[in-house]
Amino acid sequence: MPETVRPSLDPIRIASNPIADRRSELARAVVAIQFERRPARYARYGEAGRERCVEDVGFHLLYLAEAVAADSPALFREYVAWVKVLFAGIGIPDEELGESLEILRDVVAVRVDPATSTRVRACVGEGLAALPALPREVPPFVRSDAPLGALARAYLDALLSGDRRRAALLVTEAVTGGATVPDLYLHVFQPTLREIGRLWQTRAITVAHEHFATAATQTIMGQLYPAIFAAERRGLSMVATCVSGEQHEIGIRMVADFFEMAGWDSHYLGANAPVDSVVRSVREQGARVLAVSATITAHVGRVAALISAVRAESGEPPHVLVGGYPFNLVPDLWRTVGADAFAPGAEEAVAIAEGLIGPAAPDRAAGVA
Repeated sequence: MPETVRPSLDPIRIASNPIADRRSELARAVVAIQFERRPARYARYGEAGRERCVEDVGFHLLYLAEAVAADSPALFREYVAWVKVLFAGIGIPDEELGESLEILRDVVAVRVDPATSTRVRACVGEGLAALPALPREVPPFVRSDAPLGALARAYLDALLSGDRRRAALLVTEAVTGGATVPDLYLHVFQPTLREIGRLWQTRAITVAHEHFATAATQTIMGQLYPAIFAAERRGLSMVATCVSGEQHEIGIRMVADFFEMAGWDSHYLGANAPVDSVVRSVREQGARVLAVSATITAHVGRVAALISAVRAESGEPPHVLVGGYPFNLVPDLWRTVGADAFAPGAEEAVAIAEGLIGPAAPDRAAGVA
């Protein structure tokens, strides 16, 4: 799903970053210049609005910090594309966003070391150059001409109306009519949840709608588990997890389920998994593959930290697959974080993993025949 919530912070797990570490100070410096430069424009915001501006700039800085750390101007450009749509939904003009980014660039560039300053200018410069041509809206993800498009539309409508029973009945009837679990995942759940994210981004719905839709879909997915677990076991295991601080878990849950349907034993750790717990699970399960998800750009550094921790463990480390929103945006980002491969979706993840491990052999975990 596209990014739909603000990232959380876990200082214990975040490596020192010259931008993120001074986020509050830098954000207030940027906003002070904004209000000084355009007093009439910002007078309408009041003190509460000023604090909201500080918060917004603070999140710009978090995403800039990740782009700079990854030396990826494209990553920040895509963040600018996302925030342009967000701001359009609340009536903030492009010019105001552009001016804010210019001030941010100038404030940060003179407060960091020369190498970081060069990256800051490159990242913000790419975002500013792209800003005028970036779209102000995102096309809908649920389309009538797509496979199972009518079902996805009805499912989305049921979720938006708060009717979980109707949503579940639609899925049950589809299964009775011959729809497969992979088809439901790929053509109903996935586009619906992406559309929910788009509607939140444009302020057409609230975060409560998003949380309800996600929780309802997870419950309905659970009802399909007898079919998901029916595949013959192959003596292969994998661990699937979100990074610490990441709350969007449904995508990586789908990945784990696709591995189950392919005969793997998946060990799904869910959202916000601590690094040491992931490392321990990989070791205890003798996992051949670790699948890691991050849906928020500001969590890319956490992915790199997790992969580094897993690789530092003694013994044979697993192959690491990464996926999620930022990796879909920047094709080579998976290399930057130290992964073995990137999977754009759950179905592809299984094929890529099996290509990495080569001819299937039983897992290394004790007790596996």
